[in-house]
Amino acid sequence: MSIVRLTRRVLFAVLSALAACGPACAGDADPPYQGKTITVVIGFSPGGGYDLYARLLGRYMGKYIPGNPTIVPQNMPGAGTLKAAKYLYEIAPKDGTVIGIFSRSMPLGPVLGLAGADFDSRKFTWLGSMAKDVTLCVTSDTSGIKTWDDALKKDFTVGGEGRGSDPDIFANVIGTVFHAKDKLVTGFPGTADIILAVQRGELSGFCGVSYSTVVGRWDDQLKRGDLHVIVQGGLEKDPALPNVPNMLDFATDQHQKTLMRLILAPQAMARPFTAPPGIPADRAKILQDAFAAALKDPELLAEAKKLQINVDFMSATEIESLLGELYRAPKDIVAEAAKDSGL
Repeated sequence: MSIVRLTRRVLFAVLSALAACGPACAGDADPPYQGKTITVVIGFSPGGGYDLYARLLGRYMGKYIPGNPTIVPQNMPGAGTLKAAKYLYEIAPKDGTVIGIFSRSMPLGPVLGLAGADFDSRKFTWLGSMAKDVTLCVTSDTSGIKTWDDALKKDFTVGGEGRGSDPDIFANVIGTVFHAKDKLVTGFPGTADIILAVQRGELSGFCGVSYSTVVGRWDDQLKRGDLHVIVQGGLEKDPALPNVPNMLDFATDQHQKTLMRLILAPQAMARPFTAPPGIPADRAKILQDAFAAALKDPELLAEAKKLQINVDFMSATEIESLLGELYRAPKDIVAEAAKDSGL
């Protein structure tokens, strides 16, 4: 074989290998994230469920991004996570160096007319969700509210984080739609702060908290009977809570079922991660692929199991489809949902 022919074969083999390797190839001369830092904006104070998920993701996602950037969490609580959502939509760099998480109900805010939510949730660069979950109303044993029937008969107080946040929405919903006798005390930075107020006896409990958060953070209190789950909210009941009633079950007619399905739909994307709108398509794909890969990482899954939190991947496409449905909801149902949610 001539030297020229051999050289051509070697060159062809090298080029084929590089093509198959793609942008994440270890031999890439200039990985797009080499030496970069990615900030994860967390719309809550430290210590809650969203914060827990974001920090877990941050420990693993970087190794699936070309150049292995450092991922740094940044808490940005405020206005029920509206502050973080607006920062990501309007201010954050659109170069793929900032991602974030805010309340699962916040993407519904513009649909329901939430003041200040002047953005289009469909235009975010969605990465996916780390979990699918149901929302709960939880009360302390000392509050005297241990069941849903108690909530319909006795006055009690629940904590909130601001208009448009899950705790405020579901505190308003159970009172307005189902006539529970709860009183909302809002303005807490996050669920960790609310639970401290519950433990001090300043609040009876709180609503709009994920089942995964309760199990991951306060499972001991739940098992001891210090905390009670009085109702759950989701398009389907969680199999782990067979004896806890679902809000959807209380709907008395088709109109009310449609209303509650609109309010409960965002619970399906329990831990949604996104990036600003308008980032380059190649960077968006890198982030989306890395997000999906990180959620299959054996070490991440093992740590999630140790933390007692559920990891259940929901793709960016699924979130985009869900948001499309929410934006097409009938105007009369939207108006009623906004009123019942306190927006």
